[in-house]
Amino acid sequence: MTASDGAERRWAIGELAKATGVTIRTLYHYDQIGLVSASERTAAGHRRYTEGDLRKLYRVRALRGLGLRLDDIAEVLRHPADDLTALRDLLAAQLAEIELQAARLGQLKDRIGGLLRQLDLSVMPDAEQFMATLETISMYESYFGRELRDHLARRRAELGDEHLETVRAEWLELVREIRRHMLAGTPVDDPQVRDLSARWQAMAAGLQSGDAQLDTRISAAGTALWRENAAEISAEVARDIDWLDPADLPAVFDYLRRAITPPSGE
Repeated sequence: MTASDGAERRWAIGELAKATGVTIRTLYHYDQIGLVSASERTAAGHRRYTEGDLRKLYRVRALRGLGLRLDDIAEVLRHPADDLTALRDLLAAQLAEIELQAARLGQLKDRIGGLLRQLDLSVMPDAEQFMATLETISMYESYFGRELRDHLARRRAELGDEHLETVRAEWLELVREIRRHMLAGTPVDDPQVRDLSARWQAMAAGLQSGDAQLDTRISAAGTALWRENAAEISAEVARDIDWLDPADLPAVFDYLRRAITPPSGE
């Protein structure tokens, strides 16, 4: 529907649907929930949308395209179009949630990748291989609740895969050197062992987030996980490391613990 020259244009609901690509059913729904309503009605009661209504509808479509929920969009629309504070706060919160979801997906990707690598090792893996992977996931989740897992996922996203690969390589090198000293019978107070233990502590500190409470809870959960599942974890860690005997790993960690925490009186 076109208005006379100089007058603002009006659209019937069908015309608006055709012009914007929004279905008539959706426009009715937006009207019912008060999101976008026709500003005018004809004498016969038919809806007529103004240019202002059209601009609002385009804002709704743009925000929907960003994945926002309708109730969140309604909150943004309560503010003037030139007030960007509410929109910025909402988008920042949504971005944080998306980053968290991405981190969770990253964890899931790693787990599935590990299972696929197991599949690549044999033509038809048996049920025990699948169960071992599933049990590892279950074991992890039983010690680290959702809050801690989300915290770890965020921290992993912050550090990035490249940095974590560097840390993993450093970790393996430290385990190798500490194991070498342990097997050679080097006293735990030897300067070389003390240097290795200091590097270990610095590496661990670099992985922490700075949230002392959460970092302490994660450390406690990790300690409990290791204490109660050392054999299973050792076997998983040593699976692809030809120089590491799974039976050595608990002894290596005990040796390292004694180097980090010398007997009282020293």
